[in-house]
Amino acid sequence: MKKLKWILLIIVALIALVMFVGMPYMKEQTKKHSPQVTNAYTKNGMDLSVNYSSPSKKDRIIFGELVPYDVVWRTGANEPSTFTTANDIKIIDKDLPAGTYSFWTKPGKESWGVIFNKEIPDWGVTILSGGKETTRNKEADVVSVNVPSEQLANIQEKLNIGFEDGEQLYLALSWDQTKIKVPINN
Repeated sequence: MKKLKWILLIIVALIALVMFVGMPYMKEQTKKHSPQVTNAYTKNGMDLSVNYSSPSKKDRIIFGELVPYDVVWRTGANEPSTFTTANDIKIIDKDLPAGTYSFWTKPGKESWGVIFNKEIPDWGVTILSGGKETTRNKEADVVSVNVPSEQLANIQEKLNIGFEDGEQLYLALSWDQTKIKVPINN
């Protein structure tokens, strides 16, 4: 009986060590390669921000290989990207209430699915899948839209997610030679 208590104590200690030392260390190490970025937009009665980790291309083929087509992607590295709006907005013609959402995409060759989800999981992918399977709960999707993708003339080394303002406000994502623009309206 005493031996069993020691074994359980060792198991609990190892789990605590992984959770409180291993995971924070792993997150810190991955952010060295894919730094955290926050972009904000505060004009025209809107207060928006997007927070993501920005991986680099590093001579890899990104879309269709590293990030497969027609599969939901965590969109960025490390934890899921988040999108915050201080006021109710529309994504194309769909209502997105004020709040913070995880931001997911489903890249395609000619168009992408864009998903705003009310849950923000810790890491966004399963470790056992090697990062290929997301932990997104489809039932928590708030807005899902499709937007066309554009081919860029020049390679963009680092993933960039930000805001483009002209006649229309867009949440824009670009990386490698691909760009998408998601219309945002009051």
